[in-house]
Amino acid sequence: MTTLKELPTEEKFLPGHAACAGCGATIAIRLAQKALGPRTVFVVPACCTSVLQSAFPFTAFDTPCLNIAFEAAAAAASGVVAAFEARGLKDVTVLAWAGDGGTVDIGLQALSGAAERGTNFIYVCYDNEAYGNTGFQRSGSSPFGSRTTTTPTGKREHKKDVPMIMAAHGIPYVATACISYPTDFVDKLRKAKAMTGTRYLQVLTPCPPGWRFSTEKTVELGRLAVQTGIWPLYEIVDGKFEFSSPSAALVDKAKRKPIEEYLKHQGRFDSITPEDIDELKRWIDESWEKYNSLQKRLKTNPC
Repeated sequence: MTTLKELPTEEKFLPGHAACAGCGATIAIRLAQKALGPRTVFVVPACCTSVLQSAFPFTAFDTPCLNIAFEAAAAAASGVVAAFEARGLKDVTVLAWAGDGGTVDIGLQALSGAAERGTNFIYVCYDNEAYGNTGFQRSGSSPFGSRTTTTPTGKREHKKDVPMIMAAHGIPYVATACISYPTDFVDKLRKAKAMTGTRYLQVLTPCPPGWRFSTEKTVELGRLAVQTGIWPLYEIVDGKFEFSSPSAALVDKAKRKPIEEYLKHQGRFDSITPEDIDELKRWIDESWEKYNSLQKRLKTNPC
């Protein structure tokens, strides 16, 4: 496993960006640039990242970055891959970098098509669980019971399980990550880089203004998401499911922290009812049973 001391000290995400204080997405960007190296092309649809780069004609990115339409991350990345292949360039990593709105909702069709074709790029969904750059509206990735500007009384649907949707495409690599476990995220990016075909990662990026928590709690909230089981860390390599180290012990429900420890720090859950908390607990337990069953089955019979 990579240690923090082994990460490059050079920063490719420069001062002067327009991100909010405590922004989880900027932590993810910095880690991705360190993990993948300077010969990486970002393909970014409309999302927080297209805003936090800073206003034109300036940019905080010291790596190539193509900004494109909301629904087109995977389609544009496919075009970049095709262009590099036509030129015989094989040492450049193409990285589609999109928020959950542009991934689990608006961009899912292009992503599914690219995965079906096996296009050779890495796709990272940085998940702040809403449409962050347009006022924090509900997305398919917003959790049950959370308040957004379009669900003022709390969302009534559970989070869409896009990593499993991507795994159903039979792609070589699918993983979840969290910025609060940086070396786990870096290792997964580097593992994805060493593969070919479509590789998909979904990284949790806590958002202080959207989730309504104090800016110094970004890393703490990410850790609590993992420790309470609402955000399990795992990877699926060539169809084989395995929990990542921070989550492996949490198969034992007794070792998970109470979900209330995670909810109480976030204003988006300040009106959640006891009944809704019970429903959230039920969903978490059901999800873990599904993942644990998948891990047991695929250990002996990988698909």
